[in-house]
Amino acid sequence: MGSALTEEEQHLQSMTPQMFAGSALFARTFDEGMSLVQESATYLEGRGQLESRDLPRKAATLYAGESLRLTTRLMQAASWLLVQRAVHEGDMTAEDASSERYRLGSRDICLGSEKDGMDSLPPKFRDLLSKSDSLYRRVARLEDVLLKAHGTQGARAQLDRLEQVFGEQA
Repeated sequence: MGSALTEEEQHLQSMTPQMFAGSALFARTFDEGMSLVQESATYLEGRGQLESRDLPRKAATLYAGESLRLTTRLMQAASWLLVQRAVHEGDMTAEDASSERYRLGSRDICLGSEKDGMDSLPPKFRDLLSKSDSLYRRVARLEDVLLKAHGTQGARAQLDRLEQVFGEQA
């Protein structure tokens, strides 16, 4: 995530967290995220169940694990987007929203590397995995840009500051 900022991300740096959730970038990301949640739920509860039954044992195990990764990515991204909307609507402060409790979580799981045998999974499922990965990475990038532009708040920020001070003295 260390690549150069896009034009939209540069613009994002000049926005307050409240303004961000009212932006076109947020609206597109929110709509895409909620649509992907619905699309994935429909697939997993319907066609995905049928397709997974016909998979060989190794592929079925991979499917089960990757479906957990898919739902974790979507839950994390949707939660973060809903928190940002709550900030925009005045239901939550930007300081509360930037606390560790409301930050995008499960990065180790959600950003994990692709497993061997992915080509044995149903094409629609692989497509959903790809879309969820893209969404999660975009939301992570947005969070990173917002936090860098406006500073982290709460206990995490205080711990980071302490670490900087005492780390420099060591």
